[in-house]
Amino acid sequence: MIIYTTSKTDKDLLQVLELQKNNLPAGLTSEQIATQGFVTVSHSFGDLQKMNSIEESIIAKDHDHVIAYLLAMTEKSKLDIPILIPMFEAFDNIAFRNKKISDYQYIVVGQVCVAAGYRGKGILDTCYAEYKKHFENKYDFAITEISNRNQRSLNAHKRIGFDTIYEYQAPDGETWSIVLWDWKK
Repeated sequence: MIIYTTSKTDKDLLQVLELQKNNLPAGLTSEQIATQGFVTVSHSFGDLQKMNSIEESIIAKDHDHVIAYLLAMTEKSKLDIPILIPMFEAFDNIAFRNKKISDYQYIVVGQVCVAAGYRGKGILDTCYAEYKKHFENKYDFAITEISNRNQRSLNAHKRIGFDTIYEYQAPDGETWSIVLWDWKK
């Protein structure tokens, strides 16, 4: 039986890291990357603990094993994960409804992942429904960035209700889409 909850224990966070590790590009074939998607950031246990102490992430568990996660990150963590600093800096320059992103109360979806055997079963959609229910009274919207190479993730986020509000090319040549799920419309 699958349950949807928040990450509360070190065991939850360690299982998130295990799932993350299994979905980093270094451990995937090019076909898996193209068809199943991938995650970009490799968090440390300490990073996850710190993020989780600010806002708990949403997880799905099958029995007692984490099979999906949506990390919750606030601007308080913007200097903790160097690869994400450009995204947070972009929020000072990107406008949404005539205001800078950084002028809103927002939650960053720090990363999402569903375990391979559980994809295509609506788990991501249910995780996002829980994410919204958990955070919508505290934040104006959820926002994240997705590599344009990760078409599975872009399509899934569009289906959930995210809209692309900005694209940019990183110094390494990777093109990123910043997507936003407006909870106030």
